[in-house]
Parts: sequence; structure tokens; C-alpha cells
Amino acid sequence: MSQPAERPADTASVPSASPSSPAGDAWKEPHIYDTQMSIAWQFEYFMSQEKLENLYRKAKESQWNADTELDWSIEIDPSKPLLDDQLSGLMRLSIIKRLSQSQRNEFSAHFAAQMLSQFLHGEQGALMTSAAVTHAVPDYDAKLYAATQTMDEARHVEVYDRYIKKLAITYPISPWLKELIDATLSSGHYIKIMIGMNMVVEGLALAAFHNMRRQTTCPLLRDLTGYVMRDEARHVAFGNVYLHKVIEQLHPDDREDIAQFTFEAVKGMSDSQGGPDGSKPRKVDPGFVAVLHHCGIDPKDFMASIREAGAAGFNAKLPPGHIHSFKDLMMPALVRVGAITDRSRELYAKEGIPIWEDTSVLESMEDGATGDIVMPEA
Repeated sequence: MSQPAERPADTASVPSASPSSPAGDAWKEPHIYDTQMSIAWQFEYFMSQEKLENLYRKAKESQWNADTELDWSIEIDPSKPLLDDQLSGLMRLSIIKRLSQSQRNEFSAHFAAQMLSQFLHGEQGALMTSAAVTHAVPDYDAKLYAATQTMDEARHVEVYDRYIKKLAITYPISPWLKELIDATLSSGHYIKIMIGMNMVVEGLALAAFHNMRRQTTCPLLRDLTGYVMRDEARHVAFGNVYLHKVIEQLHPDDREDIAQFTFEAVKGMSDSQGGPDGSKPRKVDPGFVAVLHHCGIDPKDFMASIREAGAAGFNAKLPPGHIHSFKDLMMPALVRVGAITDRSRELYAKEGIPIWEDTSVLESMEDGATGDIVMPEA
């Protein structure tokens, strides 16, 4: 995916104080670039889709205030693990099991901080994409819904920032995540922005939020993630509900352009995670490498332990109650809205990326009136 042209940061912008980062502070400099995006005025003020109107109404009713809904007085003890060892896959690796209890707790804290940092940075990306969709999408009902999502994303940035400051550890955005969000923001079309964020990034994040809520031992993080997850489920539903109609109405050449962007987004995300089943080499994440170095773990030894676990079937099955983001949520939804064509299927096959078309798990979680996704209770 092509990268946007950068321009110098505004020197008048002064970064605020933030938690310490084992990865250093250079990554915190503002990153500013120009994009080209259309503006769509709409003077037909009517709701064109009942399901989308219902989703908008639900979004209004589901707004929440982080100041009053969350108990920020809860203390976080970094010496105690934030994740349940029995539910966290990495904590079951042989190299982690060989560590002392204090070392495992330290790794758990920094691993959680690195993951939460991705939630924080990803939410800022979603804040920008939803704002872009609000001014570019042509339909009135979609504009209204996108505006509610923008408010949701602002709140998510706020709560993860507040939590990470309590944890006092922060890590940089993963290069592959920033690359995908930058490509999405600079794609120049609201359909691509919604596929890149609402369907790919947030489709995967929704499962990550669900799994984090199951794994965490911190009541504040569990409650916080529960609120965020309910918002994110509506955001994914927005893409699922709205895009089928607009993609169906595209000229075949434009539909293929959308399908190409979708493939590149899925491939980039898949490659970063070691392929759909996690069995291939993952892209190097400097932030996670910093976690390993901070905890005294040689990255080469860690990767050897990953390969050992993979050979033993570590990636073959998710823990009970977890959701497979590629198989259960993202890919079936992309097929359903028409973002995968006969031509692009050949690209997926060439790269060995399965196209899961079974929507039964996804549909079992969808509310019929709004399309909202109701995630299983942790």
C-alpha cells in the first residue's frame, strides 16, 4: 500500500506529559501529512435504511460518560499480573513459564501495556477515519451515524489514555497498524475508509476487546473494555449494514478497485499476525521487542519458543470462549458486503489466505433490528 507524503510537524505543537516508554520517546513526535478527500453535502434529509436508523438511535441511547461510569479510584498494582495466565496464550509459552513469578508478572504488565497502547493508538486512528467518513459519505443517515462514532472514538482515546497513565507504561504504535491506518486515511474514498477501519481494523479489534475482557484480572480494565466493546460492535455493524448497498451499486471497475484495496488491507493485517492461523513468521514489532528486552528475554529465544509452540499445536485452537477474528467476524462480513470478487479470490488463494464465508457465528451475534453485534458475556 502506498504511503502518504509527509510534511513538517507544526513546531508550535507541544506534546503533553505521558507515561514512560521502554521504547524511547522519538516515536511520540507528531506525524502530519496531507490527504485528498471529497466533501459531500446532502440536502435530502431522510433516513434511507431502517436498520441504519435504528442503529443510529441505539448509538444515541448508548452514550456514556467515563467520569461517572468507571471507578477511576481503583488502584493498579504493576507487581501483579493484569492478565490471567491460564487464558493468555503467550503466558503459556515455555520461555515464559521458565521465568520466576516476579519476572512473569513484569512481562505480563509490559505485554498488557504494549497491547493497550495499540488499543489507544488504534482508537486515535478510528477517531480520524470516522470524522473523515462523516464529511465524505453522501447519505444523510450514514452521516448522522458516523458522527456518533466519532464521539465514541474520542471517548475511547480518553479512557485508554487515562488507564495507561495509571499503569505508567506506554509503547509506540505497531508499524503494521499505522501503515494500514495511514493507507486507509489516504485512500481517498469513504468506502475504502470504512472497509479499512470499520470492517478490517475494528473487526479484528472487536475480538481483541472481547478476549482482553476475558483475560484481565483488573476490574477497571474489565469494565472499561466492556463499555468500549459495546461501542465497537456498533461501529462494525455500521460497515456491515451500510456498505452492502453502496458496493452493490458501484460500476464493476470501481467494485474491483474496492476489492483490491480490501485484499491489500487483509493481507497486510494477516502478514503482521503470522498469517490467518499465526503459523508463519510475524512482522517485527519494535515495541514488542522493547518489551522482551526490558524483561531480559532474548527475542531470538522468544521466537524459537513461538515456533516450538506452533509445532505443538499452540495456534491450532483458541481458548474456550474466545472468538476467531478472521474466521468468525471479519472475512464472512467482507464476503457478505461484496468486498471480495471472483478476481480478488484468486489473489487470496495465491497468498494462502482462506476466505471464510460461513456467516453463522456472525449472524448469531447480530441484532435483527439494528445489525448491532452482541458479543458473548465474558
